[in-house]
Amino acid sequence: MPIITCPNCGAKNRIDERARTAQAVCGKCGAKLPGAHAEADGHPVTVTDANFEQTIAAAGPVLVDFWASWCPPCRAIAPVLEQMARESNGTYVIGKLNVDENPKTAARFHIEGIPTLLIFKNGQLVDRLVGAHPKSTIVQHLKAQV
Repeated sequence: MPIITCPNCGAKNRIDERARTAQAVCGKCGAKLPGAHAEADGHPVTVTDANFEQTIAAAGPVLVDFWASWCPPCRAIAPVLEQMARESNGTYVIGKLNVDENPKTAARFHIEGIPTLLIFKNGQLVDRLVGAHPKSTIVQHLKAQV
């Protein structure tokens, strides 16, 4: 059961399995918790240097897309990742990290080409895909970690 620190008030929140089917909120102030279940709205989670650790701590697999707005292949796979986020039903989390706005995390994982898709499970890196891949390939790699 991951513990997520509220970005609003700093309270520590233990997230249980119910967070996979509903948006988790802080028990103290009621703010939405990043990475706990931000895909509930059917969109990828916005990942930043500040919330990266909390996001990858989710119970199920987490796919983080390292991308940039000027990158044509990144824009090409964006609709695929949006669709996957809508279809996840809490099985996995899809996140997007803009490498231009978050250079610390991009450097930490030696992101040299984008898009790069990193898959984490229980906070640990378990798979990496570099370049634009078809949905079937991305789903296959992600579901191997479910």
